[in-house]
Amino acid sequence: MIFRCNFEELGALKEGADVLLSESSGEGSTVAAPPEGREEVEALLPRLSGDLTLETLADQRKVLKGVTVIVSRLRDEMDSSVLATHPADEFAVSSYFLYAHALAVLDRVSRLGQEMEALIEVVTGAPPTPEVAVSFRFPD
Repeated sequence: MIFRCNFEELGALKEGADVLLSESSGEGSTVAAPPEGREEVEALLPRLSGDLTLETLADQRKVLKGVTVIVSRLRDEMDSSVLATHPADEFAVSSYFLYAHALAVLDRVSRLGQEMEALIEVVTGAPPTPEVAVSFRFPD
């Protein structure tokens, strides 16, 4: 399945992923412990050059986890920028838009996963198992 993202959404996800990965690698931080979902964010980042192809439910779930981690980081950044300055500050507004675009992607990729699960259940007659989530292919 092709999962479409617009320019602003891709930019927000890239920005969030870059910030998250630079923080967890120790840049500008005293703690280099990787957050949960780092692997998924690292795998997602190179794919953020255009629309995503999600061939399996397992792939969708990895993308969902990566996007969830990015959205969480962008929300934290938005909250801190609003509190550090004020809601109309240029950085706070920019942070809001990054968060909002990434949140929109999170909602759509989550709904896509629900649709994929439902389709697997219709075809196989059972909820998707981990094995089926990896092997059941969705064409473009």
